[in-house]
This record gives sequence, C-alpha cells and structure tokens, in this order.
Amino acid sequence: MGGTIVRVTPASRRSDAIRGSMPLSELLERKESRAMASFGVRDLDTMMRFAPRRYTTPAPLRSLHEVQEGEEMSAIVSVMEVRDRRMRSRQGHLLEVVVSDGIEDITLTFFLAKQHLVDWHRSRLTIGRHIVIRGTVRTDRYGHPQLTHPMYEDFEDTPEERARAERPLPVYPLRKNIAQRTMRSATEKGLEFSEQLTRPVPAVVLAAHDLPPLSEAVRMVHTPMTEQEVRRGISHLSFEEAFVLQTIFAQRRAVDDATPALPLTATGPLQELFDQRLPFTLTGGQQQIGEQITERIARDHPSSVLLQGDVGSGKTVIALRAMLRAVDAGHQAALLAPTEVLAEQHHRTIMALLGGLGRGGQLDGEPEATKVRLLTGSQRTAARRETLLDVTSGEAGIVIGTHALLTESVEFASLALVVIDEQHRFGVDHRRRLRSKGPAGNSPHVIVMTATPIPRTAALATVGDLDMLTLRESPGMRAGVSSFVVHEDLERWEARMWERAGEEVRAGRQVFVVCARIDEDPAEEPVPAQFDDSGAETAPAMDPPRGVTATAERLAERPELAGARIGILHGRLETEAKQAVMEQVLAGQIDVLVATTVIEVGIDVPNASVMIILDAERFGVSQLHQLRGRVGRGAQPGIAFLDTRTAPGSATSQHLQAIADAADGFALADLDLRRRGAGDLVGEEQSGLSRTLKHLDLLRDADLIEGARRDAFAVIAEDPELALHPDLALAVENRLRDADPDVERS
Repeated sequence: MGGTIVRVTPASRRSDAIRGSMPLSELLERKESRAMASFGVRDLDTMMRFAPRRYTTPAPLRSLHEVQEGEEMSAIVSVMEVRDRRMRSRQGHLLEVVVSDGIEDITLTFFLAKQHLVDWHRSRLTIGRHIVIRGTVRTDRYGHPQLTHPMYEDFEDTPEERARAERPLPVYPLRKNIAQRTMRSATEKGLEFSEQLTRPVPAVVLAAHDLPPLSEAVRMVHTPMTEQEVRRGISHLSFEEAFVLQTIFAQRRAVDDATPALPLTATGPLQELFDQRLPFTLTGGQQQIGEQITERIARDHPSSVLLQGDVGSGKTVIALRAMLRAVDAGHQAALLAPTEVLAEQHHRTIMALLGGLGRGGQLDGEPEATKVRLLTGSQRTAARRETLLDVTSGEAGIVIGTHALLTESVEFASLALVVIDEQHRFGVDHRRRLRSKGPAGNSPHVIVMTATPIPRTAALATVGDLDMLTLRESPGMRAGVSSFVVHEDLERWEARMWERAGEEVRAGRQVFVVCARIDEDPAEEPVPAQFDDSGAETAPAMDPPRGVTATAERLAERPELAGARIGILHGRLETEAKQAVMEQVLAGQIDVLVATTVIEVGIDVPNASVMIILDAERFGVSQLHQLRGRVGRGAQPGIAFLDTRTAPGSATSQHLQAIADAADGFALADLDLRRRGAGDLVGEEQSGLSRTLKHLDLLRDADLIEGARRDAFAVIAEDPELALHPDLALAVENRLRDADPDVERS
C-alpha cells in the first residue's frame, strides 16, 4: 500500500515529546525498577517494548485427584490451612499451605530465608481464599503430593477468570537475584500507563496492515490471553521496528535526492582503452551491472549502490570501469579499503589491470594515462606528502586508501565517485564523511561492495538506504574450491590434511594456515558448552584457540612439511614487515603462510591452493567463506580444510559441514540467516542498526518489511523533516542513539 499521512499539529509536538519517556523510578517499586535497569531499561517506552524471551502455556485446569507425580499441573483450589516453622537443618523457615479443590488436598511448600517473605506469602494465602496454582507434582517422604514453590494467583469463578488462568505466561530474561514475578509485576504496572507511550506508526498505517493499536499490542505481549494474541502483539512491535528503520533509510535517501552530484556521462578514452586491454571478456552479468551503475552515476544527485557478488565474481573490474568513467569526465575516484593489506592488494591489482593507463606522468605511461595513488596511515612522510599533492592538484585520478582518506588533511581536487570495499567494515558515518569531500557542494556517488551476499530482507533491514545490485555469475577463470571438515579427534583425517598440504608445497604451490589468535595463553581455560532453557546447545565447548606464532613453530616440526618455508602475518606486525611478507608470498618465497584473519579479504595469490582454518568453530559463516575464497583463484583447484576440535556429529560439526557443502556465498547467506536470525548479519562494524534488531525476524517478516518500507518512504516524501510526526521523529532519534551514538548520526 502507499503510506497515508496522519497530520499532527506542530503545537502538539511539545506536549507529546515527554510521552513514554517517563522514568521507571517514578512508576515502579525500587526492586522492580532496579531489575529493569539491569537490562538497560529505564523508561516506560523501553519497558513496554521489552518483550519476553518466550512464553509458557500452563497445563489445563484439572482436578487434584487426576494428577500424577512428575506432571505439570494447574488447578483451582481454596486455602485450607497455613503453617510455618523454623527449619532445623538450615537457616530460614518452612511454610506449608494445604489447599483443596473440594475433593482432594495438596500441600504447597515454600523454603524461605527471611521472615518478611513468610509474612508476604501469608498475606496472600489467607484461609478460604480462592487461587489458581501451577507447578510440578512431587511426593514428600510420606508419599503425600506436594508442589514446591508453585506459582499462584487470586481467582474468581467466572468464564473470564478461567480463561485468564490458562493464558500463556511471559518468561523474561533474568539477572542474578531477580525473580520472574518481579519482571512480570513491573510490566503489568507499566500497562496502566500504556496510553502515554510514544506511537511512531500512524494509526491509519496500522489499520491498513490490520495491526492493533500500541496500547492493545503491549497488553497482548505482556499479559496475553491466547497464543494468537501473542503473535498479534509481537507483529505490531516488529512492524514498528521495521517502520522506524525504513524511515531512517528514507530520510537518508531524501537527503541524497536533494543534494547535487556531478553527473558522470563521459565515454572515453580511458574506458575504451581499458576494455581493449582486458585479457578476458566481461561476463553478461558484469556488462549488465556495469550498465546499471553507468545509468546511476550519470544522475545529477548522488547514487548509493550496494554491489554484492560472491568471492571472485569480478566486482573489482566493474568498480574500476566506473572509476575510469569519473576520470574521463575530468574528476577523481577513491577506493576505500578497511585494512592496509587490502588497500595495497587493490593498488597492485588495479595497476596490473591498467598497465600503462595507470602510470600518468611516467616514461612508460600511455598518453591518456592517469595517476593511481595509494594513501595509508603508515606511509612515510615524503611519500605521503607527494601523494597528497597529487590528490589535491587532481593529478591523481584514482586514489586508493584506508581510513586515512577520511582525515581532514586529505583534500581532493574534484572527488566524484567513492568505492568502498567490504562495506560491512565501515559505518554510515564513514560514507557520509567521504561524501563531504565532493567539490563545490556536490556529493560524490557511492558504490559499496561486499563479497558476503545479503538476502534481500536482511539488506532492507540493515542497508536499506542503498540500491542493491547483485552479481551472481563468476568469470569462470578460476578452478574453484572444495571444502572439507576435519575433526582432530579423527587422527587419520588430521594427518591426511597435513600430508595434502605437504604434497601441494612439493608441487610448487602455496598453503595458508589461519589462526584465531596471534599468541596463545597457556593459562587459559577451555570454554564450557552453553545451553538455553530448553536444554539445547547454544555454544559448543571450546578448547583455547591456537595462535599464529606457536602454530608456525609447531608446523616447522611436522614431517609432512619438512623443508617448507614458513612465514607469519598478523596485525601486530609493522606495516613494512607486512608488506615484506606479502611480497615474499607473491614472489613464491613463502610456502606456508600462518596468519590471522588479516588475509580474510582482498588477498589474491593465484598460486595458493590450500587453506587450513584451525579452530574453525570460532569463525563466522562469512569469515569462513571469505577465507576459503583465498585459494583456488588460479588454474589449480583449491582445497579448504575446516579444522575443528569439536566432536564429530555435534551441532557445531553439522553446522561446519553445511558451510563446507554450500555451493556459494548466496547459499551461505541463507544458511546464516536461518541459523542466526536477525543478528549481526553483515559484520561487527556495520552501521549498528542491524546489531539492535529486537523484534524483527528476517525470515518471518519479509512481507512486513516490504510494507513498512513503502509506508515509511511515503511519509518522508510528504514530510521529510517529520514535523507532522513528532513521535516518529523521537523514535528515529532514539534508534540512532541506541545503535551507536558516534556512527549513526547522518
């Protein structure tokens, strides 16, 4: 549907601004407000949107004579007798309450440390009182049935109360010394003020999507009568979250549309000369995506494009052709990489692709050539000064660098296009800072690239301010990679892995070994397995991870690698040392490179044929895929070993096997989404919005996200500053602050 605007007069904005921001210390008992504060929940708005982690459905109401030992039970009873005494074997009191349903009796037993707890229960369990009890039936040493620390609440014998007695019960996350009843009591008190909550979603939009009003939705979330009510309440919160996110993206798009940009419409000569010297023919996908990018960067307002493609799909060539278009138009292009290693790799790759076209002003440069400059934070002063001069004067048509390009000291003559590689390593603010470097109030066009494909709904919820272009086919010039899971418990498999590495080295090829750490801590204890409330494993038991330095020393002793030249690479090395190691690798002077994930992206060594990832269970899906993409990049097929010390057949082992079996990054993206839900799908340093998804389920809510996007963009089209929507403006402000106060401002 198209969004319908609810008009709010500006005068009402001042009074509405305080709605929902009421501090919990003014609403709740001290114990309740402290319990909520332990989760960072300090105001009414946040508490009412703090959803339970799950719900329990009480057992059906039954007669006491029907229940058996070990059963979950619910029953309506009357209090017959209350007695308490001090315990002999330990401190505290034993409170026993005999209750009856008119046919059978059962005893409720409470072990209470303090007298005030005894008094509290006695005040609620007076003789003759009708209550609903819930718990698991056990027998005492005399064979009499009892419930230990049961749940109970008052009951009136009406149809409404009977339905209430069987309603789903919310189960909130807990911290130490916080009881479930404290969390429930706090949220139930908050419901009394639900009409004061901020309401970001216009009422007509809610009605169009058949969603309940907010006050009704939060009641359904915290005190539902049925499972259907739970679903309806959560649907409102999910839509609201999607709507606020899409409003943020719509505002960013509106700013871009209102900002001038230099239209890049030139057609030569660099582009034509570059295409002529390419040693291969562009695939149909590369040509199609290239045309779509050409159309976008020809506009007079800045384009924002997400170019996603699997490892080795040829994204760099597409980006380089767009950068040459900017240079042909008389402007500059910049390529921003997250690490110096990757920036240097891009510089080598682009210089190799351009040949004489990238050596402007040099004796071996072609007449039409431009200068390609590399700028990193660790460059020597003289080289940096020379590079900055070429950037400022415009002599450098293409500038490649790291975060150093974002500093105030870097001034471009006429920056018209920015390409950001591995976009999940950069926040929104990084993109915005580069955009401020355009000439005379013009903003550069932006292309962000990722080799970690993002499913459409995930992209809409995390990078929804970008137009997504997807490159699905690969050039076909690479032999590809076969992946295998190796369990160290199976010694023959592990031995064969190292034998295979040795065979490749003796055949003149190279091996990468990746570790999760630089150094090892001999005192570090293994990490025990973690389980959720249902007993399912949420995190496997893990031995301390191997480190680069110690692993290199151990490999030097392995007979399978006898005579192999072993090198190390990690982020703690000085820049010159890193460069020296990579030059040795590229020259074939290192046979086995032991490294951290510094080689995760951008490293292009066609002679590398084996990737061994130690402690593979410690790496994310996209990391594992990126790492295995570092081999098999030439004519020789690559082999990736996911080495793990977890047990064969375990949940983690099965997960690693699913990664090994996945054909490409698109299959892995779907696998990751299904496994992790709406977590941090595109990397730890993404804009921050994805890390704070609370209610959205990117599989369940695909249609909901699409609808929220249409409505939010319609609202912004009519009211870009949200002057008529104060609650939505406040929600946007809070969302950006919660995501990351330093990164998300735009």
